[in-house]
Amino acid sequence: MAMSDAIDTWPCRPVALVTGASRAIGIGASIAAALAESGWDVATTFWRPYDASMPWGSESSEVQTLRATLESHGARTTSVEADLSLVESAAQVFDAVERGLGPVTALVMSHCHSVDSDIFTTDVESFDLHFAVNARATWLLVREFGRRFRGERGTGRIISITSDHTAYNLPYGASKGAMDRIVLAAGWEFREKGITANVINPGTTDTGWMSDDLMAEVRRITLAGRVGMPRDCANLVRFLCSKEGGWVNAQLLYSNGGLV
Repeated sequence: MAMSDAIDTWPCRPVALVTGASRAIGIGASIAAALAESGWDVATTFWRPYDASMPWGSESSEVQTLRATLESHGARTTSVEADLSLVESAAQVFDAVERGLGPVTALVMSHCHSVDSDIFTTDVESFDLHFAVNARATWLLVREFGRRFRGERGTGRIISITSDHTAYNLPYGASKGAMDRIVLAAGWEFREKGITANVINPGTTDTGWMSDDLMAEVRRITLAGRVGMPRDCANLVRFLCSKEGGWVNAQLLYSNGGLV
């Protein structure tokens, strides 16, 4: 059966691809669950070697736990382990998702590479890796999505998750800034396809990395009086991916509880 024939047999739930969804406590996993609750089939990507290099480590069971959560909401799901620093990964991810679930209607990018360093301590290798994962991979995924999008005009969605970090986290912040511009450009360049493209800055979010002192300080300087949770960002993604969210396009949205 040809791919075009196979596509006609997919159920009516649209397909979302959420990158960087490996940790149960992470923003990506929360986004995937929110979309599954809202009637989407959901594909996710993860890269365990990166998690293993971080203080929180890597638990192989978390990917399967997330899949079970998505399925409990009625979603078909697939997960793809992908090193997004590689140029060929974007096409390979889309190939795998299309084989497993069908064509993608929403691309939500919550992947990142983040290793703290400042202007003096950043080395060229680290700088290049941050840009490969955070900026170049975003461009390649957006390009692949635009090439393959077959949905009805007005239904396509591109969303990325960004950060204001720059000082003492230079390559991360700089590469996230480049990512912002790439996604916002898609809002203009893909307008004939009816695809919206937006960036969300969720502010300081509790995904298990903050000390008690830092959490207390964030609560003090946030107008809402609490620390952001992954679900806060996921709820905005859910809205942007809805029909009602289609009027918001080419925007960098701050959803941070009024972090001052």
